[in-house]
Formats: sequence, C-alpha cells, structure tokens
Amino acid sequence: MTRTQRLLELLQLLRSYRYPVTAMTLAERLDVSVRSIYRDIETLKMQGVDIEGSAGIGYVLQSDYHLPPLMFDAHEVDALILGLHWVMRHTDPQLEAAARNAVAKIHAILPENLAQQINSPSLMVAPTGNEGSLRFLTDIRSAIHQRRKLELVYTDKDGTASSRLVWPIALGFFDAVRVLACWCELRQAFRHFRIDRMQQVAISEQLCPQSRYKLLKEWKSAEGIAQAKTY
Repeated sequence: MTRTQRLLELLQLLRSYRYPVTAMTLAERLDVSVRSIYRDIETLKMQGVDIEGSAGIGYVLQSDYHLPPLMFDAHEVDALILGLHWVMRHTDPQLEAAARNAVAKIHAILPENLAQQINSPSLMVAPTGNEGSLRFLTDIRSAIHQRRKLELVYTDKDGTASSRLVWPIALGFFDAVRVLACWCELRQAFRHFRIDRMQQVAISEQLCPQSRYKLLKEWKSAEGIAQAKTY
C-alpha cells in the first residue's frame, strides 16, 4: 500500500468512527506503527483535513468534512450485498424496497469488475420459512420511529390471548422468528413478544413517556447486554 493509499484509508477509517479513536487502534486497523499514524494525521491536517484530537486522547474527523466518493473492495461488496439480500428476504415490503434501492445505488458507483458481484452474486440467502414472522413489521417499525405505544393482542405459547399496551424498543431478527423487545405496561417490566404470535397490532396515539435511547439502554442493562459501539 502506498502512502497516498494509506492516507485515504485513514480518512475512510476516521469517518467510520463517531467518537475519538486512539492512534493505537488506527495503527492496528491499518497494520502500521503508531508513529506512522501520528505522521499521517499531521500530513492530513496540513492538507486542510479537519481532524480534532491529540495523542493520548484520540482523533475524530469533523462531521462536515467531505471525503471523496466511497469505494469498496471485493469483501466489502460481498458483505453489503449479502446483508441487503437478507433484508429483501426476511423483512417487510417497505424495508425490502429500501434494500433494493440501496443495491441500485451501490451498483451505480462500482467499477465494472465489482459490479459483477451484484449481477452474479456468489453468496445466496434463503427465504424465511415462517411468513407469520413478517406480519406487522411495518407498523412496529413505524411505532418505534414515531416513539408511539403499541396496542397488541397476543397469544402465548399455551394459547392464552391477552391485550397489551407496550413501549416498543427494538426488533430482534432470529433465524426462525422475529421478536419485539418492549416495556409492557401490564407487567410493568421489559417483555419480549414473538411477531408470529401477535393477532392484532395497532399504533396508539399515545407517545412513550421515555426516549427510545433511554429505554434501549435500560433494556440492555436489564438483559446483561454490554453497551458496545457498533463502529
């Protein structure tokens, strides 16, 4: 890798972090020395790139800095297309359409040799075997985005139906089922409801009294899930 290529890789890497990242982490990702990272960051700064931070604290690229158009390598294209094809097969029509649009946008910016990975993919996704797990996904996602409560009619594993008013937090996509994580007003506790056991779903006019961010944090704490950053 030439130094010019490494500088571009460093820019792309900095863009992927929302929070300050240490030179050690950047060096490990790029397989170079920490001293090389310090020199590269100083070079980028002298070229006008708005990077804030210092040694021992970390570095962050200002969000309003515009990088050259994105480019992907073959492995990144495989990862993106596999993920988007999974979304097309395992979610609601609205997300399926969004995934198809994303594939088209990615295809438009790729050189011909990489675009062939989209036209003739080597990684395949099987359709879901439980169509009932796809019901109500659009309404549930809308309620999450709008921070509205959901009214459910739910049948448990014993066949007993009940009405619930819940604060939706997140959807879990497992191999065979989809599960809603939420706060249940009836039980006054976090609960998990399988989508394929829901008989009715309606978006309430009532807003959830807490932000989804706070609910998500409390739910993760209750479930013993580490508050890890995704990138």
